[in-house]
Amino acid sequence: MIDFGGGVPRPRALDVRWIHGSPSAKHNTDPDIQVHGYDENTFILRQNMAVNYEAPFLFLLFGDAQAVLIDTGATASAEFFPLRRTVDELVVAWLVRHPRDGYHLLVVHTHPHGDHIAGDTQFTDRPATTVVSAHRTQAWNYFGFTQDPDAVACIDLGGRVLECLATPGHHEAAVTFYDPWTGFLLTGDTVYPGRLYIRDWPAFARTIDRLIEFTERRPVTHVLGCHIEMTRQPGVDYPIRTTYQPEEPPLQMTTRHLHDIRAAIKELGDRPDRRAYPDFILWPNA
Repeated sequence: MIDFGGGVPRPRALDVRWIHGSPSAKHNTDPDIQVHGYDENTFILRQNMAVNYEAPFLFLLFGDAQAVLIDTGATASAEFFPLRRTVDELVVAWLVRHPRDGYHLLVVHTHPHGDHIAGDTQFTDRPATTVVSAHRTQAWNYFGFTQDPDAVACIDLGGRVLECLATPGHHEAAVTFYDPWTGFLLTGDTVYPGRLYIRDWPAFARTIDRLIEFTERRPVTHVLGCHIEMTRQPGVDYPIRTTYQPEEPPLQMTTRHLHDIRAAIKELGDRPDRRAYPDFILWPNA
């Protein structure tokens, strides 16, 4: 058994050179999926831009009884995006180090946009696997948010217990995950270094307030969304559908950015429009 419950999460560096596309398809030598081991129980995956320009990040977290895969990327085809094979290899390697029977895989999502759920079909026939639909009715029923949208739900991976919050604004079904083992706050498309597409402005404002309140009572090492869209030049993003981003900033943000977003929301008030800030762009009415 692994002791996932002791102490305050120790922040580790995330100075990763993420795969970021190439000037032309014929020069692309990056893997279809980049795998970064944050620690031996935590993996961050990035989809290659040559496969899909969205290049989303996915998260695979291991507990004593089961692992959870958060999001499944932007491509259904296992030929072009071998997500299941990659996850299976990581699970097998983890079980070699931590042998046990009946190990389970849970698949959940930050929200149901296509670039976060396309790979679900690769897991529908996988043994010992539960795939939770990302759509609001099914997902919120699973987490218990239908009865209480302000609840903090839990996913017990076996000693490693994630906390889950309903965080609508970008999408009505959006969910944020907090992992006390690493201190990760996994915010999907709600907070990340890029264009924060906001469909429901009041709901988004409430979500940012809630995340600030939530993180004031928990140690957060990194705020991790699912995309990088900004350049290293403050306030400047890469154009939509870009497939080569050589000057990306880091994926990780901090709780300070939550306060920056709240200040930007207050600045725009009740008449929001698109506004660029150094590390993100507010993009209402998306």
